[in-house]
Amino acid sequence: VQLVESGGGLVQPGGSLNLSCVGSGFTFNKAAMSWARQAPGEGLEWIAGIYEDGSAYIADAMAGRLAISRDNAKNMVFLQMRDLKSEDTAVYYCAIDEGFFTAGIRVGPDLNRRGQGTLVTVSS
Repeated sequence: VQLVESGGGLVQPGGSLNLSCVGSGFTFNKAAMSWARQAPGEGLEWIAGIYEDGSAYIADAMAGRLAISRDNAKNMVFLQMRDLKSEDTAVYYCAIDEGFFTAGIRVGPDLNRRGQGTLVTVSS
């Protein structure tokens, strides 16, 4: 299993950023996928998930600022972020999600099957 994230970088507060993740080594169109992030000194935080059928859910704390989508033909999952704040600075990961997520929440095992992450820094 391999997951490779891209698209991170430095962005000013209030700006937008689009992240991408390509997966290989598993049946992508049969996998629920999530994005999670880890801020400096913090634990891993789930922020968005999308099921195989494209139904998508965003964590309550990020509602209104994120969109998640997927392209099963390309084995890719995307995260669109807007109105970024300094507290959004973190390493962002995509992961195969074997848990359950719905309106704003997620339950299930840790997101251990994830990529190396891409760093997003929000700073002026």
